[in-house]
Amino acid sequence: MLDWISQHSKALGVFTNFGTLLIWLVYAQLLYLGFRRQRRPRLIINRGRKKDIDALCIISNMSAESIFIEYIIAELKTSEGTITMDVTDFEQEYSEEDDPRNADDERQRRTLTPGNVGENTRQGPLDSGGFLHIGTFDGLIKRLARDEGIEMAGHRPKDANIQFECLTIRIIGVYGPEDMPVGAERSFDLIDNEHYCALTPVTWDTQRLASMRQRRKLRRMVAELNSKNFTSSSSIRRARSETDSAR
Repeated sequence: MLDWISQHSKALGVFTNFGTLLIWLVYAQLLYLGFRRQRRPRLIINRGRKKDIDALCIISNMSAESIFIEYIIAELKTSEGTITMDVTDFEQEYSEEDDPRNADDERQRRTLTPGNVGENTRQGPLDSGGFLHIGTFDGLIKRLARDEGIEMAGHRPKDANIQFECLTIRIIGVYGPEDMPVGAERSFDLIDNEHYCALTPVTWDTQRLASMRQRRKLRRMVAELNSKNFTSSSSIRRARSETDSAR
């Protein structure tokens, strides 16, 4: 046996070195996968408590570190166009008796102080394993419709020509010490069943916006939102303006 080993020592040395290299490669791969998992941002947007539009819109941070929520954008697709709104901040309490003409004055009088920032906005760090909700999907839909001047009758518009089709929630934030923003989005189909409105996720999971191309796009989007002090926009509004101009 010793003679055989002595005779084939060079070949055995090659196989031993190859085996050692293979073990180190596997170990390095495991270390890399663990490191990438630690550095991988993961936000989940889901329904909570119910399955229709009365469900809570819940945002969970499943990343290894905190994520600073910078913007929460809601986009409502309708048969007449799309309404987009920044819903990061809470809406001023609203009732049917409120005069819409005074809404701007109310928003101007509303101030943020260190003691009540958390009561006014959802912007801020979301701890690892933490979650928050941004109200019900029904509340978000009505908020977007009210901003566009669409009168509601229950869960549907009074104008039968307008139908709500899909609601998309998009989150933009900063993960840990990284400079580039990250994001997540999920769309929900709105299916009107006369007595109630069903809410069905378009995809089984939340889409991560974390590739370099997507993060560069998010950075440009944040710069644009900041420069314009974005609150809301609407293709319905633009279409109406173009129609009025044509007249």
